[in-house]
Amino acid sequence: MQFKIIPVTQFQQNATLIWCDQTMEGALIDPGGESDRLLAEVERVGVTLSKLLLTHAHVDHAGGTQDIADKLDLPIEGPHQADQFWIDIFPQQIQQFGFPEARVFKTNRWLEQGDTVTVGKETLEVYFCPGHTPGHVVFFNREAKLAQVGDVLFRGSIGRTDFPKGDQATLVHSIKSNLWPLGDDVRFIPGHGPMSTFGEERRSNPYVGEGIR
Repeated sequence: MQFKIIPVTQFQQNATLIWCDQTMEGALIDPGGESDRLLAEVERVGVTLSKLLLTHAHVDHAGGTQDIADKLDLPIEGPHQADQFWIDIFPQQIQQFGFPEARVFKTNRWLEQGDTVTVGKETLEVYFCPGHTPGHVVFFNREAKLAQVGDVLFRGSIGRTDFPKGDQATLVHSIKSNLWPLGDDVRFIPGHGPMSTFGEERRSNPYVGEGIR
């Protein structure tokens, strides 16, 4: 599986184009905005999109989803149904955070722990990781040892939990119970900022690192 990180909007959110290099079928994870730029990059790489994937329903991650879905007649998969709360207040999110081009989306498939998503011949495992939002999910490709974790985990930090229905203890539990068992050598793409590995964060992250005393 191949990937390309495309930071979008004023929040520099890591929209991620993934694709199967055998079939050149791909998906966009968290197309938060700047839809035309995302689609231009898809065309430049030579990928045929088959679906859109969402880790959670914050506007900086989901603002461009419905626009792209409508333009290319694509299904939307994710997040977990518990994020309906954030979808219900999407108009308020758009106004509060200054996303005038964002549109409310409607998912075609809610995702749960243990589900899988296929992109070409590649399979993504779904892990339910609430805490930042109540319905956050993580996508993991076992063969590539690569995860897209949205706003669950960052290099040196974890997701904010001061938004409505956020909870830090729940988020820490999600990371330790779902992400660490996948392996220290797993690279991950966070929702913002640079990549890291689970092993590095397990050792040194001040919020969830086991090497911190």
